[in-house]
Amino acid sequence: MEIEGAAGGGEVLEMEAPSVSTVAIAVNGSKTSKHAVKWALDKFVPEGRVLFRILHVRPTIKMVPTPMGNFIPITQVREDVATAYKKEVEWQANNMLLPYKKMCAHRKVEAEAVLLESDDVATAISEEISKFNVCKLVLGSSSSIFRRKLKGSKTASKICECIPSFCTAYVVSKGKLSSVHSATSDNVDTPDSISSSTVSSPSSRSFSSSAPSEWGDTYGSANMSFNQPSLSFQRDQALANTKKLSNRTASPSGSGRSEISYHDDTVLTSSHSVNSEAQFSSSSSGNSIYKSFHRDHSFDNSDQASVSDIATNLKHSHDQDYLKLEIERLRVKLRHLQKLNELAQSESFGHDQKLNKLGIQSIEDEIKLKEIELTEEKVRRLIRKKEREEQEIARREDQLKNGSAESEGKQSNVNPEGDENKTGERIFGRCFDEYNRYTWEEIQASTSSFSEDLMIGRGSYGTVYKAKFHHTVAAVKILNSPEGCGTQQLQQELEVLGKIRHPHLLLMLGACPEHGCLVYEYMENGSLDDMLQRKNNTAPLTWFDRFRIAWEVATALMFLHSSKPEPIIHRDLKPANILLDRNLVSKIGDVGLSTLLPSMDQYLSTMIKNTAPVGTFCYIDPEYQRSGVVSMKSDVYALGIVILQLLTAKSPMGIAHVVETALEDGHFVDILDAAAGQWPLNETQELAVLALKCAEMRRRDRPDLSDHILPALERLKDVATKARETTLNGQTAPPSHFICPILQEVMIDPYVASDGYTYDRKAIELWLSMNDKSPMTNLRLPHKSLIPNHSLRSAIMDWRSSKS
Repeated sequence: MEIEGAAGGGEVLEMEAPSVSTVAIAVNGSKTSKHAVKWALDKFVPEGRVLFRILHVRPTIKMVPTPMGNFIPITQVREDVATAYKKEVEWQANNMLLPYKKMCAHRKVEAEAVLLESDDVATAISEEISKFNVCKLVLGSSSSIFRRKLKGSKTASKICECIPSFCTAYVVSKGKLSSVHSATSDNVDTPDSISSSTVSSPSSRSFSSSAPSEWGDTYGSANMSFNQPSLSFQRDQALANTKKLSNRTASPSGSGRSEISYHDDTVLTSSHSVNSEAQFSSSSSGNSIYKSFHRDHSFDNSDQASVSDIATNLKHSHDQDYLKLEIERLRVKLRHLQKLNELAQSESFGHDQKLNKLGIQSIEDEIKLKEIELTEEKVRRLIRKKEREEQEIARREDQLKNGSAESEGKQSNVNPEGDENKTGERIFGRCFDEYNRYTWEEIQASTSSFSEDLMIGRGSYGTVYKAKFHHTVAAVKILNSPEGCGTQQLQQELEVLGKIRHPHLLLMLGACPEHGCLVYEYMENGSLDDMLQRKNNTAPLTWFDRFRIAWEVATALMFLHSSKPEPIIHRDLKPANILLDRNLVSKIGDVGLSTLLPSMDQYLSTMIKNTAPVGTFCYIDPEYQRSGVVSMKSDVYALGIVILQLLTAKSPMGIAHVVETALEDGHFVDILDAAAGQWPLNETQELAVLALKCAEMRRRDRPDLSDHILPALERLKDVATKARETTLNGQTAPPSHFICPILQEVMIDPYVASDGYTYDRKAIELWLSMNDKSPMTNLRLPHKSLIPNHSLRSAIMDWRSSKS
């Protein structure tokens, strides 16, 4: 941009576009830093466009606090703990810088907060200034009594020493400029000399009447700061001395105001302070330089001379040597104070190290104590187990000694079976101890704090929620009993389900005994009762699926009744407790409500007398309601009612009478569920008659489960399977659930992995030998155990045979 003016003979004046001036402000979060930022805004914003770099240096993190109040070296803590602590310290530092940025934003000035990490504040700020060529630096400094002043200005003085020569440092105290470290000199300039040098011409004479709040002395490369009286006090003293000097030196014919000047632009100001400090001021090359020295003696009033005589005496070598000796004495004193400070810091650090070592040692001792307690508990368990075994051996020896030869022979035949039972109990005990335990926090997180949207159902014993554990869907049952693990119901379910495994019994994945929670596998199609009632407009079950479900429920009951050493009775079999997975495979739930029959005599091995009433009214054995005696035939009665509901989809109340009457009157077809499709009349009537026999009032009139019911149901299941194959014969591609996710082929031997997916056995075993993650979810598997899927294997075999 060029501007032509008439002055100067029409010469052309070139004006550059205003450039951005960068000013660095060193802050530490104290009140003095706010004063420094406010002074910088007032000083440099009116001069033009300016960019403020707010610098804060925090020490390198070497120690991490502990909950006990001690500190541990950062190298001795885990990496995640150290990272979290560093982020917290950085967040606190950034929060500390926010007020300064807001002050700049309020003045509409660009500001950039810079967070540095170093143990040497002066060096870090100096490197930052050198890196960005910052020509102006503003520092905050306190102004108090001599001791506090000397300690507070130590950092500011050191920064002034370390900054590059091209940078000018402004030291601000209580919102006013205290001193200036010039860019062209190592000396410290006062604000009055700066203003006089910028306003007055080089030939003008000046007299300083105000003293700075912080004084600097440069000797070699060291800056030392000393305390002075307050600015107002110094100004009053200077004015009083000026008046005295004017009265002494003014001539009778002179003017009332005398200006003291020297040809070398040196001005000397003398004032008496409480500390008897002599202050000397000199200016050279347009820059005014203040030097302050402590004197051990004060000027005597009788020996005071004129200002010109004092200035002349100062030029003598004797006075120069005296000043040098005084400076050297102060430097020695300063070094002594620094040594004392370093010694105090080292002693404090040593105490902190001792405390940290004691804290670490106490934690290690606590861990060792816990390990000793666990070891003692294991030893006590082993001792108790050994004592029980010894007692059992002694009891058997007594039986052998007191028994007859016949009883000994029988005992020899029975003992292997008894030993086998004992071994089975020990194995089951280990299975029970090894079930997966979930914490209450995991239960809450998996159910979204028991959200109503995830509630599957509510029964008399508890509420069931849909949950997700490690990307695996499950069902969580929360028992209504407040005693949690102390309830008999929960203990029975954990004991039984921890021992038994069957394709048509609901699998328990784990539990939280402390809060009465059970975790089961999730059944996608809900309960059989929901399917029969067409809840949520689900598709109806076909007749051949109903035939198959009747056979599957009977096989599960047979497994429970055949368990060793005692048979298991379910006692609450009903459609609501029969669940269906995504392939409509049925599984019996709530097995924990069953009763374990004690092995007494032959009669009592099949029934229990005087038991508490358990189960749903319409499915309870009539003899059990009359006499309180429950047996395996009680489950047979409930099975008959369930089969009748599979045929008719009607309420269980009086269903046996309805079906029997329909068979006698010849309108049996009218009561069948038409939604199931075209029922085969002969097989359906045979199944209805079998169900009515199971639902007989007297226990002795009901058929045996293993000898009569299961063979008949298996034969009817084969008829249903053939009918299903005929219906699905038009499908050329196999069902999707027959395909192995790894091989993408029809599975030969399907097994369920811990991620809930079914794979071909050989394929998943090969995969697990090389990986510990799920091939479907790519997540780490909780374990590598596999469970055979017998129902799916049977369906695949039937499908293959139909294709051949």
